[in-house]
Order: sequence, then C-alpha cells, then structure tokens
Amino acid sequence: MCGIAGLIKYKGDAGENIHRMNERMLHRGPDDGGIFVSDDGNVALGHRRLSIVDLSKNGAQPFVSASGKTVMVYNGEIYNNKEIKDRLVREGKVSTFRSTSDTEVLIEAIEAYGIKEALTMSKGMFALAVYDKEKNTITLARDRVGEKPLYYGKVAGAFGFASDIGCLRVVEGFDNKINTGVLDIYFTEGYIPAPYSVYEGINKLEAGCILELDVNTLEYKTYPYWSMYEVARKGQENPFTGSRKEAADELERLLKASIKDQMVADVPVGAFLSAGIDSSTIVSLMQDLAPGKVRTFTIGMEQKEYNEAVYAKEIAAHLGTDHTELYITENDAKAVVPKLASMFGEPFADSSQIPTFLVSKMTRDHVTVSLSGDAGDELFCGYTSYNSVSRIWGKMKNIPYFIRKPASALVLHSPLAKKDIYRIKGTLLGAKGPGDIHRLEHETDPLTKKIALSQTVLPYKYTELEKIPMDEVNHQCMLMDMLVYHPDDILVKVDRTAMAVSLETRVPMLDRDLVEFAWRLPIDYLNDGQTGKLVLRDVLYKYVPREMMERPKKGFAIPIDTWLKDKGLREWAENLIEENKLKAQGILDPAVVKRMWEDFTQKGIYRIEIWYILMFQQWYENEYIGNVE
Repeated sequence: MCGIAGLIKYKGDAGENIHRMNERMLHRGPDDGGIFVSDDGNVALGHRRLSIVDLSKNGAQPFVSASGKTVMVYNGEIYNNKEIKDRLVREGKVSTFRSTSDTEVLIEAIEAYGIKEALTMSKGMFALAVYDKEKNTITLARDRVGEKPLYYGKVAGAFGFASDIGCLRVVEGFDNKINTGVLDIYFTEGYIPAPYSVYEGINKLEAGCILELDVNTLEYKTYPYWSMYEVARKGQENPFTGSRKEAADELERLLKASIKDQMVADVPVGAFLSAGIDSSTIVSLMQDLAPGKVRTFTIGMEQKEYNEAVYAKEIAAHLGTDHTELYITENDAKAVVPKLASMFGEPFADSSQIPTFLVSKMTRDHVTVSLSGDAGDELFCGYTSYNSVSRIWGKMKNIPYFIRKPASALVLHSPLAKKDIYRIKGTLLGAKGPGDIHRLEHETDPLTKKIALSQTVLPYKYTELEKIPMDEVNHQCMLMDMLVYHPDDILVKVDRTAMAVSLETRVPMLDRDLVEFAWRLPIDYLNDGQTGKLVLRDVLYKYVPREMMERPKKGFAIPIDTWLKDKGLREWAENLIEENKLKAQGILDPAVVKRMWEDFTQKGIYRIEIWYILMFQQWYENEYIGNVE
C-alpha cells in the first residue's frame, strides 16, 4: 500500500512540487519515498512506500523496467504475481528478476503484454501510472472495483494525478474552484461518486478503467478493461445450476483461495472482526488456513446499543484467534472529528468513518496489513433495504407509471405532504422502477435538494437506471450499490482511515473470481425475503455455531445525534454553520441550514444531512481555504 503522484508539463519546478505532493501523503507510505523527473522535465512522478512485499530497496519506486523504456509508480498489491512471474519467465519475456516485489512483475508484464492484457490477468487492488519513454505517453489505471484511489485532471496549467486529492491541492498555482454541481449529489448521498470530485477540472478515474495521455498535447482518452455491468449481466445470463450446498462449497473454495493469496506479506497480517457475518466468515477461513493463531481486532463502545465487541470476543474465543479489543469513550471518538477533513481531502460524511479510523489505529499498533469482510452485503444481498425495495415494488408494479406519476405529484403538492409518512409514500409512488425506489429512499426530504444554492443536477450511476441490466429487484439494487455506494463510500472510508495510520487493508470478497461467481447465484440462494447472505451463512456455519451469529446487527454506527448535543461538539458545529459565515461563502442556503439545525436543537428532529453539512463546512475551512501544507 502506497501513494502515487505525478505532474505532466508543469511550468514551474516539477521536482519540488512532486516533493510537496509526496509530503502531503506521507501517511500512505512512511517507509520510503522516491521521485523521477524526465530529462526534458515534462514528466515528474512521485511515490511514497508502505513496505509490504520485498522490504528491501529493490522494491523501491518509481520503478524502471529492465529495458529502461518504462517507468512506473504503483499503489496496491497483485495477489497472483507469482503466476504472472512464472509466465513471463516461461515465455521468455524476462530472464531474471532484480527483486521479489510485485511491482517489478507488473511493470514487466505491462511492457511484455500491453496494459490491458496485463491488468486483465492481474488479480489485486491497485492504482498506477506508467510512463512510456518511447511513445511519450502516461497511462493511468485503477483496479476492477475501486479499492485504490486515483484522482486526475488539470492543475496549474499542467496535468496532475495523485492517490490523495489533497496532493493536487498543494501544487503551487492550484486555483481549481469548488465544483458546486456535485453538491446536489453530495448532500443526497454523503459522498461524491466517481467520476466527479469536489474540484472543477479534477476527476476520479473510475474503477476498472484505463486512461491514456499524450504527454505532448495533454489529450487523453479513458476506456474500461473490466466492467461490473458486464460481469453482472453475463452472470445472470449464465446462472449457477448446482444446489445451494454446491454453491456454498464453491464459495468456500473461492474464499479460501482469495484469503490464502491475501495473507501473503513480509509483515504481520491480521483481520478486523465484528460480530457480523462477513468479517466472521473471513476470520473463520483465515484461522482454518493459518498455521498459528490469527490476530483479530475489535473496538467496543460504551453504549450497549452500539456495542458488538462482546459478541466478537465470543466468536474469537470459539475460533481460537489472538484477539485484541479496545473500548473507546465518547471523548476518543469526538477527538477524531477535527482530523476528518484532511484525512479524506474532500467532503465525505459516512459517520462510521470515526470508528473505522479508531479500529484501524488500534490494529496498526500490532500489524501492518488487515483483512476485512467488506462487500458481503452488496454481493450476497445482505442489506435490509433490499427487502424493503422488493416489498414496495411488489405493491406498486401493477399500477402503470402514467397513473402513478401524477398521483405522486398530487400527494406531494397536497396538505398530506406535511406529514413524513405521506411525503415518503408520495415520493416513492413516482418511482419508475425498483432501482428508482432504491435511489429515492435518499431523497424523501425536500430540504435535501435545497441545501446547496447551486441547482445544478449532474447525472451519475444511480440516476442512469436504463443501464442497469438486471431483471430481478434485489439484483438491481445490489448492482447499483456495487457501482456507486461500495466503491465511493465503503472503500473510500476504509482506504482513507486505514491509510491515515499507514495500515494496509485487503478485501478478500472483491477477488475477481469470487465477484464473477457471486453474480451467477440465483436470488433464492442469497435472500429469502427475510434473511440475506444465505449462501455466505452456509459457509460460516461450518465454523461458527448458528446461534452465535443470529443476533440483531448493530452495524458500525455511532450516536452522532446524541453527541452533537454535547457542549463541545455543539459549539464546534454552530461555529461552522454560523449564518453570516454561510452568507459570505455563498455556497449553502443559510435559511435551510438554520431550519435543519433548529429542528434538531429545538424539536429533536435529527436529519443525517446535518452531518453532511458539517463535514462539508469542515472541509471548506480546513482544506479549501485553510493552510493545507
């Protein structure tokens, strides 16, 4: 796990500015750093290293190929690098290797087979940049699902890219304005989905995509080498035909293969363990594969309704792991809040970012790599919201849209809409289909669309419903989340909080073969209308008793609404949303913000958008107008 950066045709001191960019992401790679500047000064590449495989200087970056034609900076891990290495040798593409690092294997594969074929054969998580000296091109690429981040765009008249958007912010001459067009999405979702970023002219490279840039002209094109759309469509066209037991056996085999690959490192490896199905499954299989005790980590909370640590401890004891737990106080969690803006670099407001940071911080005291159970809900139909969408659509689907649409408008413009229940029903009544219901569940409060003064509404994958190639309701919702919520919320949260403490996280369920298998599973192997992740549970119950797992899920939430009533955080919040300050900024509607805050403080009506607003304001003060160096 590392951080990468680059400046192409920068008019100033490219080397000095790459150094500034490297310093900004020191947390992503505290072990080493390197800079490459081309002879003509047009290409400058930077790298910060967190040493995981081949801890020697032989794996240092920027890395130059054996031929000297190619230079690469790379962030991530290629789990099947040994297979690729063997192929390179067998086919005579490479005679000897200078290191045992996957970096060298990847750059030689790219030079031997081309970027698309090399990435297609690679299994892992990565963001990379390759400079081809002969063609005078820069090629950027990102892993299939979006585990590793990569921002790019025009900065100070140059083309820049980086793992951390804050790296672009520190380039001398940076003057990119706030992209107010994305605020409608941000205040709806709590994050900014790819390809957008909070700055004009800067994008996120989308998952599974390649960008090719001509250094001379700075013109570029992007294209996919792998598509979640296509994998889902093909999976449903070629469904798994075996029994549910056979599906569980195959899933167990694929999970073990993925976990075995992802446990390989030259540094200590452990795993996050909650009391949930996903992390418990990963830890169970890790312990089954490991020669000794697996290190597991959990944080507990004082409030019983949010605390799963006691159950995680029981699971760890049953599996025989070397378990570490840390109980955090309100003050521990509140102390994280001021750090969040620089941690994420742009507005991000999933409040579970706080406990995720704290468990990462505790874990890093013991290991350098931690496996997680992320993606279980999206791939195996675990969210209760999916069942909700199915029930609602089941009641609506036989009423033609041309009747439902005006009926929806009638309800929303009537006195009934003053009551939440009728406003929500009226909103959902106007949905075009189940995917639209899944999207509109975030948009039932009319104030949400009024927070930002800009009324620009940009399209994104949640609104491009005609591209969802799924007939079954749950599969539609799952695919939508794998395209947007999972890469742009869950994976962002885990990457940024873990990298803030220099911890590498790995996600076995995002293995290419496993993802492709999951999309072949029929829905009744996943969800029976009441319980989700059925086939995943079938695997887990071979290792952990069913009764130990069948408890109400608490999730990884924190009581933000309670904490904001505390004097310290309330003063922090009220300072951020002070009316004259908002008027001077000219970005948010002071009247709307004031109403939301007074509804909360005077009437006890808490809206999740309050946290979204506070995270935006903190980012604005700390990152946009603050001293970011």
